[in-house]
Amino acid sequence: MTFDALRPLATKILEPIAKAMANAGISPNAVSILSLIFAALSGLLYYYSTDSPTVVLVAGILVALNSFLDAMDGLMARYLGVASAKGDFLDHTIDRYSDVFIICGIFFGGHVQWQIGAVAIVGVLLTSYLGTQAQALNLGRYYGGIIGRADRMVLIMLSSLLYYFYPLEVYGFTSLGWMILIIAVGSHITAFQRILHIWKQL
Repeated sequence: MTFDALRPLATKILEPIAKAMANAGISPNAVSILSLIFAALSGLLYYYSTDSPTVVLVAGILVALNSFLDAMDGLMARYLGVASAKGDFLDHTIDRYSDVFIICGIFFGGHVQWQIGAVAIVGVLLTSYLGTQAQALNLGRYYGGIIGRADRMVLIMLSSLLYYFYPLEVYGFTSLGWMILIIAVGSHITAFQRILHIWKQL
């Protein structure tokens, strides 16, 4: 897809907001924790959202807020000159918990078979691990592949919006079900793409 390629443009747009938040005295770590809270709440809403398009829509909005704040904390830390290895570690840890809360909330809530959901969350965690593993091997943080975190978040938000307007199944899946299926397949393809990239670099 990949929306990670738009990172420089997104940074340029979001930097003024990040500076304003930092100047208001808001801590980057507080923003990170708040993003995790939004992710946990969205997962909870997805879990209880079966046959409730409005609840799915609210959950999708919380995912959007999680994504927004996830982009903010790093920008704020760099602006304030407090970016650190500890902050980077916290950010990646929160991102992984956020992924688990959101995706598991969707398939535990019955929007898709749990087997597909399990394949999806394993693929997501493997993909993320390989990105940071490249960094650990001094190859730099690697965001390549067809579905990165930004792509997943966009897919989740769009499918939630579509579910609000059309909650019925198409060929056995609702929009949320198809989204998890796409993430399940795409994440494992992305994992193999990252494996090949890292292997070649080594």
